[in-house]
Amino acid sequence: MYRKISGWLAMLLVAAMLPAQAAAAPEYLIKFATLAPPGSTWMNLLEEWDQQVREQSQGRLGFKFYPGGVQGDEPDILKKMRFNQLHGGAFSGYGIGYMYSPARVMELPFLFEDFDEIDYVRGQFMEEFETGFRAGGYELLGWMEIGFVHMFSKEPVHSLEDMRSRRVWLWQGDPMGKAFFNASGISPVPLSIVDVYTSLSTGLIDTVYCTPLAAIALQWFTKTGYVSDVSLTNAIGGLVVSNAFFNKLPGDLQALLRDTGREAGEKLIAATRADNEKSVLELKARGLEFIEPGAGFSEPELIELRDRAARELIDSDYIPAATFEKTRALLKQHRSDQP
Repeated sequence: MYRKISGWLAMLLVAAMLPAQAAAAPEYLIKFATLAPPGSTWMNLLEEWDQQVREQSQGRLGFKFYPGGVQGDEPDILKKMRFNQLHGGAFSGYGIGYMYSPARVMELPFLFEDFDEIDYVRGQFMEEFETGFRAGGYELLGWMEIGFVHMFSKEPVHSLEDMRSRRVWLWQGDPMGKAFFNASGISPVPLSIVDVYTSLSTGLIDTVYCTPLAAIALQWFTKTGYVSDVSLTNAIGGLVVSNAFFNKLPGDLQALLRDTGREAGEKLIAATRADNEKSVLELKARGLEFIEPGAGFSEPELIELRDRAARELIDSDYIPAATFEKTRALLKQHRSDQP
């Protein structure tokens, strides 16, 4: 008899717990993928974003994260979003190019001199970018940055001529990288980003491009001893969900996701800039040598290289001519306004 009563009480306790457990699961769960490794600056801030969304929605909306490239490279993530297997992701400029390529005008090499210029031009373009993403089937919730990109190599790189003799990685399928290397006369080795670490280890490649923070997060710095002091570009990023998912949300949750996404993006930009500066010091402390540019990296040559890459991207309509000219006009205006 005691056993029967105990069993009955246990079933009652389980039944009483079920509603609480069900309430803990969000009504709307965003399956969200990223290449950012667990424990990185980016993932920590994404997890803070999830906590904020859950609290402000009273548990109705939340994220399920897939970090570290477990869902594949960015084209793989986008394909899964089209089939509703994923709902969103934190993308680099490479992935953004598949959604709204004109936004990559912000990544043209040797274009911006400092963060003030970047922030000014981005501010002028944001409404246009958001509209472009939406027309392509995506909601741009927040803008982010990966940071200023440098060449990391096993041997010092003093000039473009040095780079032409290296086995340089190209993010496979990236029109921006391809245009840059074509303009530079470099024959790169195309690989998915998930294969880079292994390829550095085996010697298939000996030179890669990334930010100081990314080099540490992805551990690429352990396979390279030198860093070019010349920054190639400022790599962009975005927090994106598919319209197919976003449009199913009630209006209040759409507004919440937009507001918190914009805020998360600004936090990511600030943290990424600060952590890239710290990462430079960390890389130097780890013994990596920063190589000053030689004569082969003069400013006129780099500007000509940029314009050759831009012409290729314009000819293919990856970046419209009007977008490039607007960017140059904005920069000219901004620079003329500075004391």
